[in-house]
Amino acid sequence: MRVCQLASGSKGNSIYIESAAARILIDVGLSARQIDARLAAIGVDGAALDALFVTHEHGDHCRGVGPLARRYNLPVYIHPATMERLPGLGAVRARFFTVGDEIVCGDIRVCPFSVTHDAAAPVAFVAETDEGRVGVVTDLGVATRLVEERLRSCRVLVIETNHDELMLRDGPYPWQLKQRIRGSHGHLSNAAGAELLGRLAWHGLEAVFLAHLSETNNRPEIARAEVEQVLRCCPGCTPRVIVGEAQQVSQCFVA
Repeated sequence: MRVCQLASGSKGNSIYIESAAARILIDVGLSARQIDARLAAIGVDGAALDALFVTHEHGDHCRGVGPLARRYNLPVYIHPATMERLPGLGAVRARFFTVGDEIVCGDIRVCPFSVTHDAAAPVAFVAETDEGRVGVVTDLGVATRLVEERLRSCRVLVIETNHDELMLRDGPYPWQLKQRIRGSHGHLSNAAGAELLGRLAWHGLEAVFLAHLSETNNRPEIARAEVEQVLRCCPGCTPRVIVGEAQQVSQCFVA
């Protein structure tokens, strides 16, 4: 198993998951050219990908979906309501899903579930392999009971820690945008992401990726410190904490 954030932040998001027999991307928020370059940085040829999965229609998650899918003739797994919001996506091999489905891609079983965000049908994913479960949950305003239930017993977690609450409050954004980010259909703060992680921590959790950090309203060291403080209160749980970056690929989890 290998997991890596190719990009993370308000300018683009993409997560690479590799098993023994399959390679997938969750979201393609950069151009196809940039994604190819970042895959090459971890020794992966884009032609070796098996499928693309889309969480929602915002540009920082789907900007390169169409071009990359056409370049390598890849199936695109997407909710029908999300597809309707992307009239400029172009011709792709769309494979529609609904929440609760199990999508089989090689030896990876991908299960989408609903999250609260200001999009048509936003979802998160759990990718299950013979080597363990990978939970990916970004772009959500509230960590609901459903989110917590779906993410239990994951070996790897990718969790949103978008903003520091004080930096957002005192920062340059207009008040209306601040309210959107803080709202129930916005983004998880460092504190909220850490709280969710505290409820999910268990002895089998080996890596936590911190995702979708705001370049204006957060700092990697602040997000890491908040998460690590929570983890110290979880006996027997000592995962590696990896902070996603906007300008380069993250460190990889390899098992």
